[in-house]
Amino acid sequence: METKVLIIGSGAAGYSAAIYAARANLEPIVVTGMQPGGQLTITTDVENYPGFALIQGPELMEQMRIHAENVGAKVIDDHIKNVKEYNKSRFKSTGNISDYYSDAIIIAAGAQAKWLGLESEKKFQGYGVSACATCDGAFFRNKVVAVVGGGNTAVEEAIFLTRFAEKVILIHRRDVLRAEKVMQDRLFNNNKIEIIWNHVVEEILGTENPKKVTSMVIKSIITRSLQEIKVDGVFIAIGHAPNTAIFKSLVEIDDQGYIITKPGTTLTSKDGVFAAGDVQDKVYRQAVVAAGTGCMAALDAEKFLESKDS
Repeated sequence: METKVLIIGSGAAGYSAAIYAARANLEPIVVTGMQPGGQLTITTDVENYPGFALIQGPELMEQMRIHAENVGAKVIDDHIKNVKEYNKSRFKSTGNISDYYSDAIIIAAGAQAKWLGLESEKKFQGYGVSACATCDGAFFRNKVVAVVGGGNTAVEEAIFLTRFAEKVILIHRRDVLRAEKVMQDRLFNNNKIEIIWNHVVEEILGTENPKKVTSMVIKSIITRSLQEIKVDGVFIAIGHAPNTAIFKSLVEIDDQGYIITKPGTTLTSKDGVFAAGDVQDKVYRQAVVAAGTGCMAALDAEKFLESKDS
């Protein structure tokens, strides 16, 4: 399949890029990837996306897909396995069902929160289990929540959640935090936060109707004993992994796996390749930010193609 711009990924960044690229008559193709719609498809209520006072995550992404298709983008449910330069000035992206030849590529493949790998964790995702305090913290006003982790992300999430929660319990598998000293000081000085050291999460418990978290079982790594603690929500904060493995030979990537872009742009180290959303954003990780960088990537790609044609 031939296109001027191939967009890899179908979250807020990918669809935003598709809308702007289509309006610029670039006839973009969007390849959705393994999780069409991105991370918002595994959330429930979204209250912080401008223009939607309250909308379900999957519904918001479906609206974005419809919008992209209505303005002329072609959306294909496929998964890209390999990308390489082709004939020095074009790119060949190999998918499961087709090959895609393009003059430019916008990488918007997103990132995935690292999870504990528990069945009960998966069961209650979006119903009390979250990987984003900024997204979901407000739903736990005056409630008790747990944060799992010991790095900067976990400490930041725990401190942030004290704005809403009555109590925040930080659960860490070691007896010392990995977070920066200044962050630790803020955590230790916050009287809303309790720390449980040397414990791991064994199971998350809840009700079916309504579906919600009610407690969790944790295990001591020293005594192996179990205890159940009452919580209304569980925030997993053990990091994110950008979906960039297949791009490592194409563009420059940092030691955490994020694509490096020129400050203030979506330009990567490779001419004609642009990156938007969570593949290059390790700070904000919000849908509205991803959508903004998707717009930027489309405009950057348009400018690149114009210069190529002139």
